[in-house]
Amino acid sequence: MPLDVDAAYRRYGPLVRRRCQQLLRDPERARDATQDVFVRLVRRAGDLDDHALGTLCWRIATQVCLNHIRTTKRRPEDQDDELVHSIAHADDTAGQATARVLLDRLFGREPESSQLIAVLHLVDGLTLEEVAAQVGLSVSGVRYRLRALRAQLHALEGLEGEA
Repeated sequence: MPLDVDAAYRRYGPLVRRRCQQLLRDPERARDATQDVFVRLVRRAGDLDDHALGTLCWRIATQVCLNHIRTTKRRPEDQDDELVHSIAHADDTAGQATARVLLDRLFGREPESSQLIAVLHLVDGLTLEEVAAQVGLSVSGVRYRLRALRAQLHALEGLEGEA
């Protein structure tokens, strides 16, 4: 039986909205991302059922939000966005600014799935087993990706220290 998207929206819409708000930190962008999540569900409604739908919605919301963040960094909607952003963060400490540059460099080199793994484990606090189930990898695969991210981060920190 195909998925009832209306019922899914009523049941999981608030969960998806909170997730999007948590990642995007902007109510308007979170609303847009929530709509994008359910558009994806509508497109795949014939292939889906109600089994583990909450988990699927959570995962799609995370991916949609990460895509929104990447798109905004590549193509700011307003030319003044970068200026506003730099003004808003003018009082950042040097350590925070360095961390932001390192993370941008690190995630710029990594596949989307590694970014998702890092967010699920390090930000959301999911266990390695939970992350593995979410992304369709083995626990050892998740552990390998996290180790690779840490190694690249340490390498980038070394490069920053030399500059």
